[in-house]
Amino acid sequence: MQNAKQWALRENAAPASIERLDRDSIEAFDAVFDVVVVGAGGGGFPAALFSRWLGNSVALVEKAATVGGTARKAAFWYWVPNNRPMREAGIEDRKEDCLRYMARLARPEHYDPTDPHLGLETWEFEAFSAIYDSASPAAELLHERGALEYRHLPGVTDYWAELPENTAPQGRVLVPANACESMSDGGKVAIHSMHAAAQRDGVDVRTGLRVQRVILNKANEVAGIEATDVEGNNVRLGARKAVIFATGGFTHNKDLRRNFLHAPLFGGCAARSNEGDFIHIASPLRTQLRNMNYAWMCPVSLDRVVAGADDFTGTFSVGGDSMLWVNKHGKRVVNEKLAYNELAQRFFEWDAQRAEYPNLVLVSVWDQRSQDHSASTEYGRLIRPDSAQQGYEISGDTLEELADAVAERLKKFEHLTGHLRLADDFLNNLRDTILRFNTFARAGVDGDFGRGDRLVEQMFNGLVHDEPASENATMFPLSDSGPYYAALVTGGTLDTKGGPLSNSHGQVLDDTGAPIPGLYGVGNCVASASARAYWAGGGTLGPILAFAHRAANAAHLEPNKTTSIETASA
Repeated sequence: MQNAKQWALRENAAPASIERLDRDSIEAFDAVFDVVVVGAGGGGFPAALFSRWLGNSVALVEKAATVGGTARKAAFWYWVPNNRPMREAGIEDRKEDCLRYMARLARPEHYDPTDPHLGLETWEFEAFSAIYDSASPAAELLHERGALEYRHLPGVTDYWAELPENTAPQGRVLVPANACESMSDGGKVAIHSMHAAAQRDGVDVRTGLRVQRVILNKANEVAGIEATDVEGNNVRLGARKAVIFATGGFTHNKDLRRNFLHAPLFGGCAARSNEGDFIHIASPLRTQLRNMNYAWMCPVSLDRVVAGADDFTGTFSVGGDSMLWVNKHGKRVVNEKLAYNELAQRFFEWDAQRAEYPNLVLVSVWDQRSQDHSASTEYGRLIRPDSAQQGYEISGDTLEELADAVAERLKKFEHLTGHLRLADDFLNNLRDTILRFNTFARAGVDGDFGRGDRLVEQMFNGLVHDEPASENATMFPLSDSGPYYAALVTGGTLDTKGGPLSNSHGQVLDDTGAPIPGLYGVGNCVASASARAYWAGGGTLGPILAFAHRAANAAHLEPNKTTSIETASA
């Protein structure tokens, strides 16, 4: 074994994440394929299928014991600009307008509509152009091959429908055809469908293999991967053409979170296997890192994110109308119905005078009316049926009892929150906050935060009681009497969006800006040009499908690697 391993990177000894092939003394691969895809989730399955449909032999390698990754837990909306149903319905979605919308949200501080690249860096502009050009062809091919049949949601709005740059604010979202009516189970449907298609079409799907390193040949081309199986054995798979990584972000790598993300996060709802593996594997190849400070954000239940169960998901839809959120002072600080990525930012605002994060943990408060009419387990909602609470709900027959119960629950997390506690004025302020909120709710206008003013807030309102007298469907006065309920909520990640820089074909770039031969990245394991933006529901998965399609096509055109190991394995 040791004679077969020559650890070198270019002229120097290679780190443990790279292995160089020695043509004179070589150990055979366990198997050789045209393309090896790493990560069997929302990016890996499409990349493997597209590669296979081009005639390549394909292995799909997954670290976890089961396939699906974060996508399995998602609703699997996918945002596809200028999609086929839009075109057939005569809905115009011009490329130049779509790119302006994307750029305006991604880099508002640099956005320039008069600039040929809209103020973006070249790689960002080319990435947006690639999404527009390739998301629809990718979706159509998956649909036509029976791997991911879709249905169109013409009434679903983008998250920033009101921006003047968004000239096609509705109709860009597709969902798996067999998803339930609420579309909350789309991820399970999508993964099952793509997995079945992969098995049908001859993709070699292997689970329980953690990729540790890439293997380089003498020409500095990526020629395969080395992985460790569940028993600790090394498994080496060769790639004649390319290795495509689709291993997700670094949500569950505490060191990477602390050192790169701008916010004091407790974690997120990505699959537990999302630990930033590709960053460690690719860094010794002198890759460039981009956007490591950004993540796809969402509110999360503090209890549930700390518990760390892999079935946990974020709060993508804040249910309830007789419901509000307050900080440790008992004051409302945010529009509770904002789209989740924007809502999550409020938790991490720094108070420079008091040197603290005053909103790090907010308290969601609701009454019996919302408990009766808005309880749901879908989309990570905080108001859940009694049978689904699992002890995370807080309750009290009066506001005094509720405040005491919230204070007691916060003690459980003092070691994580910097000893965050309710302020002495919490209860009095909470009473005043509820009175003020109820006045707004009766008038139908939120005079503080504009709750319910935007289309996306109406769309994500969740289940509410059919109340004809309500002037604003997102608001209803909280009851003057208990019982009352509460949950602790903080900000988390759907997943991170930083990593090695890649080009518009998914090729990972080195420090000179040149593609590393045979190495590709798709999805959250590489840098997303979206930066701070979350354009719409499916704003993660639509672009992932586009780049999976482009990476598969570019990898298909790679010349076969000239390594003696391939000859020995033939």
